[in-house]
Amino acid sequence: MNLPADLQLSQLQLFVRLADAGSLSAAARQLQLTPAAASAALKRLEAALKVRLVERSTRSMRLTAEGELLREHAERALGVLDDARSLLGEQRERLEGEVHLAAPSDLGRTVLSPLLDGFLARHPGLHIALHVSDVRHDLLRERVDIAVRYGELRDSTLVARPLCTTLSTLVASPDYVARHGAPQHPDELARHNCLTLYRSERPHLMWTFVRDGAEHTVRVQGNRRADDGALVREWAVQGLGIAQKARLDVLADLRAGRLVELMPRWQGQRYPLHAIVPTQRHLPLRVRRLLDELVLQFGRLEEDNAAFP
Repeated sequence: MNLPADLQLSQLQLFVRLADAGSLSAAARQLQLTPAAASAALKRLEAALKVRLVERSTRSMRLTAEGELLREHAERALGVLDDARSLLGEQRERLEGEVHLAAPSDLGRTVLSPLLDGFLARHPGLHIALHVSDVRHDLLRERVDIAVRYGELRDSTLVARPLCTTLSTLVASPDYVARHGAPQHPDELARHNCLTLYRSERPHLMWTFVRDGAEHTVRVQGNRRADDGALVREWAVQGLGIAQKARLDVLADLRAGRLVELMPRWQGQRYPLHAIVPTQRHLPLRVRRLLDELVLQFGRLEEDNAAFP
């Protein structure tokens, strides 16, 4: 059947609904048309095709032979159109392009990088540039799409999505503990080699612990410090001293027995973890989907962390 070029899609949709329902008024209700508008559209369709499509009576309507033929072609055409719409929707959901993601050194290497494996496998057209550093990035100037950061958000121009909360914990290798013993009180850290982190040329020498609601802060010392949290963790694994780390960063080491927790009766500080974006407006789909993935995965990690003894 050759269809005229000026045939309207809405007319075909109405005709197929009419054929299915057996009633013009029912088809009109389904398409939210008035009976008069539906009747006029049917007449225009018949005029465009120059054939009668429906035999009308006072009680019913039935398709003519030409109407049956049109129904077959129209259903096929509308099905193809629906398939095309579905494919276009999938195209819009297909993640392509590059996302720049920044994270602290240790978290980026030991936690974040493995979390991205499944996400990238599901979205082969996506590329992630992972910036791993304990230096805070300027999101706008350095074109960072998402920054994962510990601590409270200080810049009110940025938007933060909470990921999880973790505690700091005191760790050392079993070998270190065997050689030097395990401290039971913060004051005993003065007799141990403490591995410290420094930022902006200032070493983080004051370690805070909480017990029974009261804080206890001590000044520590040691023969190694670095501006890279991953390096501090590696030193602890090698048995070179005691480190204070976010528990999330060393969870895999604790499970594998490479590190043990010290002073379990003393609680470390709480560290909220956020995903920071420059703005909530006009975020590309690939950035929004990665944000959702981070919220999901870190939520699972938080549950896992809490369950680990």
